[in-house]
Amino acid sequence: MTETTTVAAIPRQTRLRMYRDIVRVRRFEERAYKLFMDGLVKGTSHLSIGMEAIAAGFGAAMRDDDLTFCTYRGHAHTLVRGTPMPRVMGELLGRSTGVCGGKGGSMHLTSVEHGVMGSYAIIGAHLPIAAGAAWSAQLRGSDQVTVCFFGDGTTNIGAFHEALNLAAVWELPVVFVCENNLYMEYTAIADVTAVERPAADRASAYGLAPIVVDGNDPEAVHEQAARVIQRARDGGGPSLVEALTYRHGGHSRADPGTYRPQEEIDAWLARDPVPSYRRRLLGDGVAEDELAAIEMEADADVDAATEAARQAPFPAPEEAFTDVWADGGSSWRN
Repeated sequence: MTETTTVAAIPRQTRLRMYRDIVRVRRFEERAYKLFMDGLVKGTSHLSIGMEAIAAGFGAAMRDDDLTFCTYRGHAHTLVRGTPMPRVMGELLGRSTGVCGGKGGSMHLTSVEHGVMGSYAIIGAHLPIAAGAAWSAQLRGSDQVTVCFFGDGTTNIGAFHEALNLAAVWELPVVFVCENNLYMEYTAIADVTAVERPAADRASAYGLAPIVVDGNDPEAVHEQAARVIQRARDGGGPSLVEALTYRHGGHSRADPGTYRPQEEIDAWLARDPVPSYRRRLLGDGVAEDELAAIEMEADADVDAATEAARQAPFPAPEEAFTDVWADGGSSWRN
């Protein structure tokens, strides 16, 4: 089934929260790009510019104790769960104030206290782990739900099929979300996949419904998210959601994205979730001043997070030997 727009009224407070999240993520990602170009973000980075509505829609539907698993393109999912922006920015800049003490960087954001169970750089590796977390919740009777985000390329990885199969067999409280931005790194997913919808068209193999949602529409995403999360919480088992979206830039900061047709880029830029959702809210009677205040707050938050990260110290050399073993250190090995 294809979900387009919401059929149930979404509370005004939730709609404004989603707009706030979308704008905050967009401003953060734009700043991360600038800092990368300035040489302050080491290694590579993978931005979610153009894809923010998926994180915002699911983030607003999740309970505080629910769990998020995501890919190396995980800044958005980390922020919408309430992880403080200065700590996320600190991690990108490799500072000791970062969520991983400056040792993980852009691709390994983790904040367990906010339910963010990690960004994973190995394609598909986190799907079985997410299933395991859901199994833990099932055994403990906590009624927590795990939401696992991944790209379209992951659907051609064995771990995708293994995780979905066991999740269905054991009726685990997990929601798998394919962020289909049409490209698996530099290759169009359509060129290497036998079915049109890489996630939804395979759902029936595991007894799951084929769910496709407009990933650039935060309200459509939120409505679908609320439905499948509640289903999992009520013991109805897993769901697989394919959210159609588009990254405005290349795969990573090293990729100019020149393999994409210009007309395709232009068509998706016209559906940019930030201005389109702003227009919808204005049309529904939200005041311009209220939206402008959200935008100004986002700008101020990004500025403050950037300055805090710039001023923070780098990790001490001895920190390289912490967080390595289960007891936090390595001395017992020697």
